[in-house]
Amino acid sequence: MAISSVSISATIPNSHISRSNVSLKTSFLSNPLVNLKFFGAPAPNSKKNGMVVRMSYEAGVGVMGTKLGMMSFFEPDGKVVPVTVVGFKEGNIVTQVKTEATDGYNAVQVGYRRVRDRKLTKPEMGHLQKAGAIPMRHLQEFRLVSVDGFEANQRLAFDDLFKEGDLVDVAGTTIGKGFQGGIKRHNFKRGPMTHGSKSHRALGSIGAGTTPGHVYKGKKMPGRMGGTKRKIRKLKIVKVDNDLNVVMIKGAVPELFLSWFDRVIEYRGLPSTLMV
Repeated sequence: MAISSVSISATIPNSHISRSNVSLKTSFLSNPLVNLKFFGAPAPNSKKNGMVVRMSYEAGVGVMGTKLGMMSFFEPDGKVVPVTVVGFKEGNIVTQVKTEATDGYNAVQVGYRRVRDRKLTKPEMGHLQKAGAIPMRHLQEFRLVSVDGFEANQRLAFDDLFKEGDLVDVAGTTIGKGFQGGIKRHNFKRGPMTHGSKSHRALGSIGAGTTPGHVYKGKKMPGRMGGTKRKIRKLKIVKVDNDLNVVMIKGAVPELFLSWFDRVIEYRGLPSTLMV
């Protein structure tokens, strides 16, 4: 089964940050996971309980989780809402805190999904041991405006970051479809199937001959479809279940069932009057 990661991010006051939780994104780190961005100090120019935090840089630190599937959720008024269930396994621990003085920028690195020591290389183990963290498969780094309140081996708790009704961004790797034609990949129309037509699903002309004498870059043609990172913005959290250690997010998110996402869920901070 293919494994990927997910991350979620949200902007919360420093007072709400548990000093036992921390997370980061990097690449040996470059194996994408589902990223749920939850943590981080508020952006300097953002208004409390008001304007939308529009950039991931300002949204704050995130966390990673596992897509468990989709289900129907019944709201108190009886309305049925399709939701994606994201679970959290052991991890979401800060493995490194980067500052402008040491690295030239502010960022927090978070690890997710505990694994056996033999699953990691010695450089990877050394990096995690330096922070006093457990062996983890995925690392994700989140650039922040300020890293105050974060420390190595700090554990990030999703229930402290997300509340029901919050709007988040979720980034993940879409399902790979393999090599596909123009109709499936770019929604092209096919030709007539009868009356002597010999042009059915073929691509057709891809450019002029003498001028320009080549195919323009970016021409929509058959090719590899899916398997790319995508972000779904402003999804609502309809349920936070601390007993099951899951959050339910309204709508669909990229990734396969039971896969690790490179997903980022960023808290949008919209006024309650704008939430649906």
